[in-house]
This record gives sequence, C-alpha cells and structure tokens, in this order.
Amino acid sequence: MINDTLQNRRYVIAIIISVVLGIFILRLFSLQIFESKYKEGADSNAFLKKTLFPSRGLIYDRNHTLLVYNKPAYDITLILREIRDLDTLAFCKAMNIDKSYFINRIAEIKDRKKNLGYSSYTPQIFMTQLNIEDIATIQQSMYKFPGFYVQKRTLREYAFSGAAHVLGSIGEVSQKRIENDNYYKSGDYIGRDGVEYTYEKILRGTKGIEILLRDAKGRIKGKYENGAKDIASKAGENLTLTLDIQLQVLGEKLMTGKIGSIVAIEPQTGEILAMVSNPAFNPSLLVGRQRSKNYSELLHDPEKPLMNRATQAQYSPGSTFKLIQALVHQQLGGINEVTRYSCNGLASSPIRCTHSHGSPVGLLNAIEQSCNPYFWNAFKSSVEKDGYGQKNMLFKKNYTDWRNTIMSFGFGKKIDDSDIYEQVRGNIPSENFYNRCYGETGWRAITIRSLSIGQGEVLVTPLQLANSAAAIANQGYYISPHLNKNDSMQKKIHHTLVEKKYFLIVIEGMSRVFEYGTARASRIEGLEMFGKTGTVENSRGKNHSIFMGFAPRENPKIAIAVVVENAGYGSVYAAPIFSLLVEQYIKGKIERVELQERITKIVTNTNVKER
Repeated sequence: MINDTLQNRRYVIAIIISVVLGIFILRLFSLQIFESKYKEGADSNAFLKKTLFPSRGLIYDRNHTLLVYNKPAYDITLILREIRDLDTLAFCKAMNIDKSYFINRIAEIKDRKKNLGYSSYTPQIFMTQLNIEDIATIQQSMYKFPGFYVQKRTLREYAFSGAAHVLGSIGEVSQKRIENDNYYKSGDYIGRDGVEYTYEKILRGTKGIEILLRDAKGRIKGKYENGAKDIASKAGENLTLTLDIQLQVLGEKLMTGKIGSIVAIEPQTGEILAMVSNPAFNPSLLVGRQRSKNYSELLHDPEKPLMNRATQAQYSPGSTFKLIQALVHQQLGGINEVTRYSCNGLASSPIRCTHSHGSPVGLLNAIEQSCNPYFWNAFKSSVEKDGYGQKNMLFKKNYTDWRNTIMSFGFGKKIDDSDIYEQVRGNIPSENFYNRCYGETGWRAITIRSLSIGQGEVLVTPLQLANSAAAIANQGYYISPHLNKNDSMQKKIHHTLVEKKYFLIVIEGMSRVFEYGTARASRIEGLEMFGKTGTVENSRGKNHSIFMGFAPRENPKIAIAVVVENAGYGSVYAAPIFSLLVEQYIKGKIERVELQERITKIVTNTNVKER
C-alpha cells in the first residue's frame, strides 16, 4: 500500500516536471520564433541593417525623349534605443527644424496605430526628401547625435513642366497600403496617381539590404563578412509611353488661359498621343519637402488643377454627338442615305435650328449644316418606328437598342481594359432611369428629344469623345486607349454595333464640315480632315466649345477631341486647336504661326487676366 502511494506520487511529480518543461520550451519557442522584438534587439546590438532603395524606372515618350528621371535625395533615420543624452535644441538647429516638429515627429514614430512597424531596435524614418545641399550641411554635425543616420534614396525629376496628369506623382505610402503589401514600410514612397500609380510594381524595382557590423559600444566597424551577406537593390524597369511630348506641349500651350481638355489618339493602335487638362500644374511641385504644402494648395484651388478633365470631366457632347446618331439611326433603320426632312430654321418645332439653310435636308447636308430638326426626326423615326404597343414596350425596346448601339462606341462606361487612371462613366440614360422620372408609360421620343442633339441627360468625357472619333476613323471599331507603348493592345479590340457600310456617308459629311461647313476656316491646304463642331449649352455660364475629328482619310494617323469650357462656338475655339494639333503631328511643325499665337493668347477663363 505504501509502495503504491509512493509510486503514484512519483508519477504526479514526473507529470508536473514535464508540464513545466513543456511550458518553458513553448515560451522559449515563442520568444525566438514569434516575438521578433527580442531577435531585433539581439541583432541590433551586433548589426545595423540598412535598406538600399532602388532607382525608380525612367519614363520616356514614344520618340524616346526622356520625360522623368531620378535625382539623389536623403532621409534622416533614427534608432530610438541608441539615442542617449540628446541635446534637442542643438539637434533641431542642425536639422533646421523647430522643437515642436521634433516632439510631434517622435510621437508619430512611437504611435503604433500610425506606425505599425515601430520598434525601438530598428531604423525609423525621421525626415525625408532632403536634397544634397541640405545633407552636406547636416553631415558635418551628425557625429554629435548618435542614433541618427543618413539614408540615401532618389526623387523624381522632370524634363518638361507639363503632362502632370498623365505622369502622376510619388508620395509617402499610406498605412492601408503597408498593411496590404509587405513590400512597403513606413516612410516608403509610392506612385500616387497617373502612370506612376498604374505601373508602380514595374517602376519601383526591388529593395536591397546592407548589413553593417557594430562593436560592443554600438559603433559601426564596417561591413559584415565584407558584404558577403548584402543584397543589392534592383532598379525599376523603364517605361515608354505612347505620348508624343511635342504634341502634348503644343496642346498645353494652346490651352493657356482656358479651362478644358484635349485627347489625341492614334486610331489604328489606340495609343494616346496627347492628354491635356487645364488648369494644370508643374509636376515638380509634388516633389521634395514642399510636396504636402503644394498638394494642399492645389487640392483647395477652386479651379481644381488636380482634376484630370480629360478623363474625369463630363459634358453634354452637343452637335458632335450627331455623328454617332447618324450611324446609329442608319443601323436601326430610322434613316438611310436618301432620307430627307424639312427644316424651317429658327421657326422649327419642337426643336429649332440654329440658322437658316436649304430645305428639305439629307444626311450629308444635315451633318455639314448641323441641322437640329433633321436629327430630331431621325431619332424619332428610329425609336418610334414600331409605335408603342402595350405599356410602351415596343418603343422601349427600340430605345434600348438605340442606347446599346450608342454605348458600343465606348460611351456611358469606363474603358475597363485600359491603363488610363481615374475615369468616370459618363451617362447614356437607361429605360429604368426614365421610368423612375416619368412613370412606365409617361415618356416617349418627344419627352427625351434633347438626346437627339447631344443635350439633356447624355454626358461624355473628352476621352470617350476622342475614342469615338477613332472608331469612326476605323469605320467600326476601336482599340482600348492606353498609355504604355510596350503593351500590345491589339487583342483589346471593340467592334461597334454599326455595320461598316454606314460609315462612308458620315465620313463624307465630316469632310464637308471642313470644306463648306462650320470648320472651313480651320482647313489645312493639301490635307483632308474630318470633323464636327459642337456648341454646348451650359446652364452655369457661356456655352462650351467642342470639336471632334480625325485625319487623314486613308490610314488615319490621329483622332482628337477638344473641349474649351465657357468659350462659345466650337468653330471659333475648339476647331482651330484641333487643326493646329493635326498640323503639328502630321507635318511635324506649325506653319500657321500667326494662328498658333492668336489661339494661345485667347483667354476664356474669366479668372485669368487678358494678356
């Protein structure tokens, strides 16, 4: 009995010892494997691991002109556990900062909500984007402040002062991105918009590591194992854009003193040749230590220079939409080449014409003269060709067919397979929209007649308008507009729902606009051009001036949309800008220098003083 009791006690003691040992082993395992701060502490006593930041990829235009390159920049980093007896005032004086900045920055570094990667054992970013002049002064006194280090990296430099919306900018990475991508650490830079954002992973490169050996007092003694364990950084890949910088510069010059945008596309490839948005800004403003200040000023500027009007502004297309209507109505059977409608000029009803011209009007003359009554009657004939039927179902089916055919030109939706940053959809109103507005049986063609002339609820972006011009130039298809020259987009071809046979008469009408119509003053001798002017009603002020078109007839090289806000007639402002851009791109130079100077000097933005 006694032996049994002793035997049981021995088992209990063995179990207790086993449990204690197990707990000890698990805790030791946890400390070594899961709790990195102890490993960091041990490593930091012997090593200093410095991140080697890669050079970001360079950006070129389609003709290999350098647009964006790198310049050296420096950060000040710190390891908090190494800072001892710091003379804060002397440090702030050396760094050219005030004490409040120092206190706030240290607090931000220690705040684990804002800085999830914080550890007192590892380098933390204290100041960023110092130039070489700043760092030359600072390095003279760095030995006085143990725990602070200089870290080299690069910043963007721009060869031209334009194309800011296309190129985008670099800024400090957000906490959300750090949480979602372990490549980034607090203080890293990242592409924030434009192609810098879209192609971030291509441009950013790969970080490296340099391991430095410390002595017992924490002083740097040289490279660990003579650099055998270092990992070299790898520079980012270079990026060649479809942009023609000379065309871009000309477009921005012509838009001086104006609000609006220009988009130019090569129809056969979908390559963006120019994308202008004005008011604009110099991309250099968003580089360096003044980035935050400059960004805030741009963000609160009432003219919204940060907004890319080429892809984010929405307008009624006005008479430029009549080209798409002419194609769609032929396809739907509402009109044909010989269909004619009468026009009584200003006395026409329910939509009046803007001027008097011959009557009755055929399709060619309707395009040439921009006849409102013709396109109203064509619209009515298409959507009401089968009458109404039960609860307007026949009419609504035809309206939906009209809407779908319009949208096949790229309207009313984002171009999702494009690399163009920040697009808006525009609007081609749906049946459901009008049902909500007027009830199931409360609307007909007469109710929505403004759509027939590109007004009312229809909205387009300049990018969509230029893309539709490319689709007409290609006689029925477009390739997704894009900015990366090295990206083959030939598979991203979109066919419209309009048969090729219907395009020829519309293209002929576009030619007549330059020969006899509203754009005849913008003709270029010896070069056939095709287009359509638009003067768009604007409830907030003067009408918008719009133009879309392409050139030449055979193997079209360029399709363009121009929008000048609050400027008036499309023939007076937008059409000459289109013509000058075509001249520059096809001829390689501007011969009509006087026209260029006159358009450049015109100010339509009321907030800019006449020069």
